[in-house]
Amino acid sequence: METQYPPVGFHFRVEFQGLPGNLPVQDAAFQEVTGLSRELDTEQVKSGGENRFTFKLPSRGQYPNLVLKRGLFTDSRILPWVNAAILDLDITPVNVLVTLLNEQHQPLQTYQCVNAWPQKWSIADFNAQESRIVVESMELVFTLPSSTDESCQ
Repeated sequence: METQYPPVGFHFRVEFQGLPGNLPVQDAAFQEVTGLSRELDTEQVKSGGENRFTFKLPSRGQYPNLVLKRGLFTDSRILPWVNAAILDLDITPVNVLVTLLNEQHQPLQTYQCVNAWPQKWSIADFNAQESRIVVESMELVFTLPSSTDESCQ
């Protein structure tokens, strides 16, 4: 019988589907991914005839923006896509896949963010009193979050 452990959160891959040309390896190397969550909104409804009570009813799902962080690469192929969207309003949605990997680098779970486009780009503050790399952050809006088990595809 094989013992199963929870996967580690530091072994993952990010892919951009739909960007022109082949992306270099560093364009998929991110140190942090946040925003892979879903939440159900609720609506409060007052009880008819009974003023003391309200009910919470489900209304619609929501999810935050996808935030990707990594060390700054000055020759990134992703940055022109970000700049085109933010500076020129030339928005080209792409699909972004975030894949959790096992110790053999095989996919365990893939999270697909459909029709993603950049809403925000920033770099960490410069500070001569700290010795750290410059980190860039991209915030992407997307249409539909979904997860798939790679073994089922």
